Amino acid sequence: MSLNHDTHEVFNQTPPFGDVNLIATNRPLLDSLKVNGVDVEAERLMEFGEAWGTAERLDIGRLANENPPKLRTHDARGYRIDAVEFHPAYHVLMRASMEDGLHASTWDEQRTVHAHVARAARIYTAAGVESGHICPITMTHASVAALATSPTLLAEWLPRIRSRDYDSRFIPFWEKTAVTLGMGMTEKQGGTDVRANSTRAAATAGDEYVLTGHKWFMSAPMCDAFLVLAQAPGGLTCFLVPRFRPDGSLNGLRLQRLKDKLGNRSNASSEVEFHEAFGWRIGEEGRGVRTIIEMVQLTRLDCAVASAGLVRMGLVLAMHHARHRSVFQRKLIDQPTMRMVLADLALESEAVTALALRTARSFDLARTDDHEAAYARLVTPAAKFGICKAAPRLLYEAMECLGGNGYVEESALPRLYREAPVNAIWEGSGNVIALDILRAENREPEVAATVLERLMADVADLPGASEAARDIVLALQSSDPESKARFVAERLFVLAATAALARSAPAQITQAYALTRLAAPARMIGANDLGEAVGPLLERAFTAI
Repeated sequence: MSLNHDTHEVFNQTPPFGDVNLIATNRPLLDSLKVNGVDVEAERLMEFGEAWGTAERLDIGRLANENPPKLRTHDARGYRIDAVEFHPAYHVLMRASMEDGLHASTWDEQRTVHAHVARAARIYTAAGVESGHICPITMTHASVAALATSPTLLAEWLPRIRSRDYDSRFIPFWEKTAVTLGMGMTEKQGGTDVRANSTRAAATAGDEYVLTGHKWFMSAPMCDAFLVLAQAPGGLTCFLVPRFRPDGSLNGLRLQRLKDKLGNRSNASSEVEFHEAFGWRIGEEGRGVRTIIEMVQLTRLDCAVASAGLVRMGLVLAMHHARHRSVFQRKLIDQPTMRMVLADLALESEAVTALALRTARSFDLARTDDHEAAYARLVTPAAKFGICKAAPRLLYEAMECLGGNGYVEESALPRLYREAPVNAIWEGSGNVIALDILRAENREPEVAATVLERLMADVADLPGASEAARDIVLALQSSDPESKARFVAERLFVLAATAALARSAPAQITQAYALTRLAAPARMIGANDLGEAVGPLLERAFTAI
């Protein structure tokens, strides 16, 4: 008796995506790495791309998001433990990222002169596989910039931050081989306006304080310590608040609940109350914002880089589908309309990739080059603004390339799409970023002028370049520049992206971007006239190996 109940033969379905070297197949990324001075082989980036492109690693990303963390406020005896439990897949991702140094490589004693660019390539690649776990990786990396204002604490914590051994045990930091750090900045009543924070800090001895209050968002609550803003007698101040007090007892951090978020599901974000929580002062009283400013720059860079990585993964999945799926007796990749959509997506992906790595390069050079320091100050928020805002729009278009198959949860695209908005919100939403750019240009007009001049030197012969620079200057000089803050941010982003493309992409691709983004506002994806750039864009987008 036959048990075969098949009613049809399954064909014309795209094979599973996996076991692909995510760096070796990415010609735009390789070109950007080259022009920014990175030796791919020396940095072992090919090995990284192969490891993160395996079918197993991609599936681990899926598992981590399908099994979000759980809060355990009390143990079986009724004692508070305020612990968060994660699925094993999350720990696999954290271990892999820390082994590869994503959390600390730019702080290594033997770091290379291109450490930020090489790390950016890793963040970019890993974010496309699973972005939630990148949150504690980013915060740990950025925390060193704030800790630098307290040399004694930095000396104690930096060796454990530099460690490549992931240690998830919930024990005091001094008993661990490696640590991670999180942040708690925003409160219910203030949100972005951290100066409205009401959490109070009272000095006890030296730089030791106790904190009482709350945080509306405290990300990655299982980190070993958190950088927290609170009101000390001298004003808003930064503190390092560990999970355990110096005597080994659990600190007074009471986790209220975990946020039920749109995306970023593998990562825990919590609401917390401080019950006379122990903390060390970082920097001077009243200078909390100044203490964290370099840290914020680093996290904003990671937001831009990770969003570019999300866009890249969406493009790759769309290209993979189009190469295998046939419609009307032809592969989708050979259909003229689909080719225009994919080429337009590829153009956007090339631009954000080039800008993300160019911005990372400015961090490598800022200490010895005043222009690069100015570029980092002005272009980092513009890159964060433009790249992060583009990601949801571009990932939707990538999803549509797969039709219904892209909309169902078996596809990675719904997860990428839900993930996309977070980086535009985290570390300053659109208005905050745009106003920060405005303030930087007003505070240091000579620096802003120098950055614009250097950008123009890279794009002077391209269509729309001089008009874009003029638009920025006129908006800054208008009677109400704040109302034009987003316009300035958007124009600066496109100008900087064009300049970055000019360094790494073929001329016809840079020309197409300038014509369709700089000289005139972009049309919807697939409706822009890319001319002779269509073929090169598709050839470079996802290189077969």
